[in-house]
Amino acid sequence: MSWSHYRVLLGVEHPSERAFYEIGAERSGWSVPELERQIHTLLFTRLLKSRDRRGVLELARSGQELVAPIDALKDPYVLDFLALPDGGALRESDLEAAIIGQLQGFLLELGKGFAFVARQKRLAFEGEHFYVDLVFYNTILKCYLLIDLKLGKLTHQDIGQIDSYVRMFDEQLTTDGDNPTIGLVLCAEKNEAVARYSVLNESKQIFAAKYVKVLPSKAELRREIECERRRFEARNANSRAR
Repeated sequence: MSWSHYRVLLGVEHPSERAFYEIGAERSGWSVPELERQIHTLLFTRLLKSRDRRGVLELARSGQELVAPIDALKDPYVLDFLALPDGGALRESDLEAAIIGQLQGFLLELGKGFAFVARQKRLAFEGEHFYVDLVFYNTILKCYLLIDLKLGKLTHQDIGQIDSYVRMFDEQLTTDGDNPTIGLVLCAEKNEAVARYSVLNESKQIFAAKYVKVLPSKAELRREIECERRRFEARNANSRAR
């Protein structure tokens, strides 16, 4: 890495967080602007949501290592580079087109090992056609990622739809050597009731995450991540209690 990389890293206060970004920059070949973006959007903190204390230490020691699907996902996703408009003028097709137009930036935000496969991928079942907004493949996990884009609040119908897409995709398009497909609903607003009383509560392949259109302040982003982390831990505690 260059001196400019180390100068950026010296601005990270906590040693464990600094070590994580140093490992990431070295292994992933982040440029200085890419490293700055990962730090400013609190990548380390966003990846901590589903990890216990031991997982935090491992993340600082080894960087982001993909073993299970949840390791590849974060919440929220920061899509400020898409320059999406505020208000009601935005459509899901506009969001999809913006992602395709800024694919390099979206792949960086998506994370390690992802490659773009298709947009509006057609799936057929009993004479009906269904279309998956975006399809990616993770070369580390050896599995596909299907993304369904939603502008509004997450609903049970959204979860049922992505679950159906994943089942059809696994049956029709995966081959020997592929691991089970991941489904992700990327929505403007999460719904705690849906997260608790749907397959999201226990599924290891179906997920939902929020996206934000503008870069929040670090304090705002930390608060949002901490709230989501507490909800995640509460759901897990309830599941163990049952």
